Amino acid sequence: MEWRKVADQLFPAGHQVRQDGDLLLGEGHCGERIVAVIGTTNHAEVGVELALAMAAAVIEVIRMHPERPILFLVDTSGQRLRHRDEMLGLNGYMAHLAKCVEMARRWDHPIISLVYEQALSGGFLANGMMADVCASLPEAEIRVMGLPAMARVTRISEERLTQLSVSSPVFAPGAKNYLAMGGLDELWEGDLSACLTKALEHVDATDHRRKRGLERGGRLLADSVVKRVLSSA
Repeated sequence: MEWRKVADQLFPAGHQVRQDGDLLLGEGHCGERIVAVIGTTNHAEVGVELALAMAAAVIEVIRMHPERPILFLVDTSGQRLRHRDEMLGLNGYMAHLAKCVEMARRWDHPIISLVYEQALSGGFLANGMMADVCASLPEAEIRVMGLPAMARVTRISEERLTQLSVSSPVFAPGAKNYLAMGGLDELWEGDLSACLTKALEHVDATDHRRKRGLERGGRLLADSVVKRVLSSA
């Protein structure tokens, strides 16, 4: 879905979200609250410039608007896979963005992310999966690695991985599979403004992903493995 339509539905009372290249910045009115909006569009590749721009936007919200909620609108094809960005230390820029998001959380900024188009690989980790509430539109495309690439890395045939993806969300892309694994908290359908309002009222910074993955039947071992590790520490 085009970002303007999403913003209009999220903020029927009005918003001032603007596009600058692949970057989205602005704010919207959700009831009596003003929500800072930071995001990406055009299936953006997150390179050093875009990561730094988003980090700067987070810092600006912390500095100028204490405790203001931050909404990340996510549409990314992943981190930029170019020699230049790798040589400049893209991993460090992504880590800087993640640290800024964590700093905002510690300064009591509720953090929500919404995948409205697609979310792939590392471009999704530093903002989308760092949020207190990670949501998606049902039709959004979410994956860390496509099956052809997974087949090359694991040396398991693509045919076999396709068979496994039928019964295991771990091998299958898509918002519903990420919901089953606990990687997403919610799918937002219908009244997006009501979904945002509800999320803001029930923000919980505790990481429930492994527990939800177990409850939803999509990620069965993570919770028990963590408990075993903790009990033996």
